[in-house]
Amino acid sequence: MLATIIPFISNETGVSNQQVKKTLTLLSEGATIPFISRYRKEVTGNLDEVQVGEINALFAKLDKLEKRKESILETIAEQGKLTDDLKTAIQQTFDPNTLEDLYLPYKIKRKTKAEIARQHGLEPLAKIIMAQKETNIDSRAKQFITKEVKTIDEVLQGAREIMAEWVNENQLARKIIRSLFQNQATIKSKVVKSKTEEAERYQDYFDYEEPLNSCKSHRLLAIRRGEKEGFLKVKIRPPESIALQKLNKLFIKSDYSGHIKKAISSGYKRHLAPAIENEVSASLKQTADEEAIKVFSENLRQLLLSPPLGDKRVLAIDPGYRSGCKIVCLDEHGGLLHNVNIFPHPPQSQTAMAMSKISNLVQQYKIDAIAIGNGTAGRETESLVSRIRFKSEIQVFVVNEAGASVYSASSVAREEFPEYDVTVRGAISIGRRLVDPLAELVKVEPKSIGVGQYQHDVDQKLLKDSLDAVVMSCVNKVGVDVNTASKHLLTYVSGLGPQLAQNIVDYRSKNGFYSDRQSLLKVPRLGEKAFEQCAGFLRIKNGISPLDNSAVHPEKYPLAEKIAKTAGISINQLIGNDAAIAKINFEDFEDKNNGKATLIDIKKELLKPGLDPRKRARTFEFAKNIFKINDLKVGMTLPGIVTNITNFGAFVDVGVKQDGLIHLSNLADEYIGNPADFVKLNQHVKVKVISLEINRKRIGLSMKDVKQLIP
Repeated sequence: MLATIIPFISNETGVSNQQVKKTLTLLSEGATIPFISRYRKEVTGNLDEVQVGEINALFAKLDKLEKRKESILETIAEQGKLTDDLKTAIQQTFDPNTLEDLYLPYKIKRKTKAEIARQHGLEPLAKIIMAQKETNIDSRAKQFITKEVKTIDEVLQGAREIMAEWVNENQLARKIIRSLFQNQATIKSKVVKSKTEEAERYQDYFDYEEPLNSCKSHRLLAIRRGEKEGFLKVKIRPPESIALQKLNKLFIKSDYSGHIKKAISSGYKRHLAPAIENEVSASLKQTADEEAIKVFSENLRQLLLSPPLGDKRVLAIDPGYRSGCKIVCLDEHGGLLHNVNIFPHPPQSQTAMAMSKISNLVQQYKIDAIAIGNGTAGRETESLVSRIRFKSEIQVFVVNEAGASVYSASSVAREEFPEYDVTVRGAISIGRRLVDPLAELVKVEPKSIGVGQYQHDVDQKLLKDSLDAVVMSCVNKVGVDVNTASKHLLTYVSGLGPQLAQNIVDYRSKNGFYSDRQSLLKVPRLGEKAFEQCAGFLRIKNGISPLDNSAVHPEKYPLAEKIAKTAGISINQLIGNDAAIAKINFEDFEDKNNGKATLIDIKKELLKPGLDPRKRARTFEFAKNIFKINDLKVGMTLPGIVTNITNFGAFVDVGVKQDGLIHLSNLADEYIGNPADFVKLNQHVKVKVISLEINRKRIGLSMKDVKQLIP
């Protein structure tokens, strides 16, 4: 199997056979993608995380295809119809559609009209007609009249049913029609008339037609959602006349009777076109799913890698009107110090009391920053806080609270804070998101975080697998402090998982902080293999070895010590010593196990061990006196925060409880192919209001000709 799969993967990914082989070997041995790309560069020829992931995904698809081939070969062999040529054709194909085409004539069929005609002995007549040598078919047909098929018309109809099935099962015919669908088909949608009012949100697709190959993934997913909900009827077809013309050319030489032409038309309309439509539709859906998941994954990556505030004391506010604003005070590690309710907004409007309470709490708990959720009453609460005169400099941040309610009602939140209700848990989550977005967001199911497009319409398993891979990638990119991390964060560390993460936390609770990485081997069920996979991504601050707070893997400690010894100083003296490191020629330490890439990584860690790759959090202020959509006017220029990125543009929060859309065409004066190449999630931007539909809650924005104050 590998002998044929490796060259195929190599060709698809553009890496050598040897790189593919060695990567697959590492994966089969239980190595994770983050581990392989970070600590096995010499083995893979310096493949990055994306390349290793592509190889892994392709292998999974091909492995599934190989199993399907085995099943098909076994089925055909049991029928006694497996020839050497057919076996070779099946074994050598890597295209699922071609594989199913090869298998189609041998599939066990339900009782079709063609099968009934065969049982009535009409297949020989169908072969005679298809041979196109007889000029008097009616005369021939008389010979096939029986008590089951009593007239010439019934006999010929049965023969045409068989020929129509042959047309459908012909590999070349399917290839021709498949190509025609891909190149000339149009997608049409019409509203179900009885549901016109209910289907208002799909009104763009009430009477819609577009060439299939130009239909963007987000439009396809929207149309398919409307169809699934029963509001739209959808059809995908190429021009029928061209399809029949191509099929006639393929099958007809001298159709004296006209029966072949009728069979072709019947076979195309009843069998071939619907089958290829289903196939093409499924393929397009898969492509659209993959594109949507790619967008979602990139948004999630940016969100997880959002700048953290760091170890600061935070006062977090979950805003509200009637039920008040829930306040929590958190220590440097996110621990809850205090919680209370205030009621600054209508109907209670206890503004002065609320401002005084916030001011006192800031002073009492030595607060460094305030985090305000961006949901209901968020703008009003931000405005209230901005009027408070604190005795020390307090940074105020607006925090995206999408998914906080999901977390607060989850088993994870109940386990963390069993004695508090959902309002307290939600406020804690808002505050912790500011301190360390990654550590907090891993507790929320990714698709509940509120980024991406059509996430509920795509393949849910593919979505989950992709998003889990992104979370793992981000967690391992940043690194995890093993002495403070929650089990939820540890779960995503390379080589761990829920059980080992729990064991690490339990061991820490019982025995105190870990003093070095080697002590992880004392954790129950954490063996040498798991240690190899996880150790480089776990950090221990102020431990026995300074290397334990770096991304240098324990297996490379001897090399780091050797480098320090060559410099004539200890490893403690070498770390962070720019002058000493500058004098070292790292190329002197290259060998078959320690390549240039690994030595570059070690050098970076010696210079700045455990450096967090994320930037630092920055404060943001919405435009004053703008609180609701009715406050907006076309032509206004406003500050905003990018909250979501899709294939068709970017959504921006300008502080009016309804995000506006910067369409792809309004991002810049030059052509922008992918919005993600131009803007990033949580980016602070300035936008101009170019359209307003207040009744539909639609805000059109533009960044064209708007000077961006913050790069």
